[in-house]
Amino acid sequence: MTVIQWFPGHMAKALRQVKENIKKVDIVLELVDARLPESSRNPQLSEILQNKPSIIILTKKDLANEAKTKEWINYYEENGVPALAVNSLKDSLKSIERKILQVLSEKIATQKERGIVHKRIRVMCIGIPNVGKSTLLNHLVKKNVAQVGNKPGVTKAQQWLKAGKNLVLLDTPGILWPKFEDPLIGKKLALTGAIKDTLFAKDDVVLYALEHFLKTNPNQLKERYHLDENVMKGSTVDLLLVITQKMGFRDDYDRASERLILECRKGRLGNYTLDEIPQNNNQPDNQ
Repeated sequence: MTVIQWFPGHMAKALRQVKENIKKVDIVLELVDARLPESSRNPQLSEILQNKPSIIILTKKDLANEAKTKEWINYYEENGVPALAVNSLKDSLKSIERKILQVLSEKIATQKERGIVHKRIRVMCIGIPNVGKSTLLNHLVKKNVAQVGNKPGVTKAQQWLKAGKNLVLLDTPGILWPKFEDPLIGKKLALTGAIKDTLFAKDDVVLYALEHFLKTNPNQLKERYHLDENVMKGSTVDLLLVITQKMGFRDDYDRASERLILECRKGRLGNYTLDEIPQNNNQPDNQ
């Protein structure tokens, strides 16, 4: 089984910077991909947070299964972890600011009693690569101040950004952890674009994707590639061969795999959520 790994030097440096700056902020926004909320959480970042107030922000909700996203929000909230789902390009600063004020209400009340008012709230934004941090930050500050790209590893430096009258945000580079204990997590991250495309076997990731869509959204798969019932009942390998031919790529399975991955990322096979709610009462790590 292919093991996907990626931990370049700038990620180790960024992790050290997060540790150094965590004491300077009032709250942390932990951004995760709504399509894989738990698989896109960096366990190293959860360890660093310790008792720091934090909110899980599920980004890209427009690409995820809406009902599943609501289930994940309920799961986090029921386990004492504040959570909010957003579309990084459309949702307003107010919804995030309201959640921050709710979480920090006791601290803010204490500050007012001491005569401290109108103090900007210092917010650190953390997450894995390509989870939409820079897109969200640009939207919140209403300027193109954070470099954006639909690929991992775009943000390389930390920077403070003013958002509205009450917040100042610290942007950080996306940070993956050195080793994925579960190979399935690597495939999920690869499929959604958190790992550079040159670092994984595309056919392995596509076979996983086809297996997922056969279980969760077979009709969309069938209609998209004009498949018949017999093909749908066969193996994922045979299915990939047929889709490759349907695309006009003959036996160029690598090219077909690239196309399939791209179409999954763009939502051409419908909205989807790869992670399921834990059934064994496992609680989120940062509580």
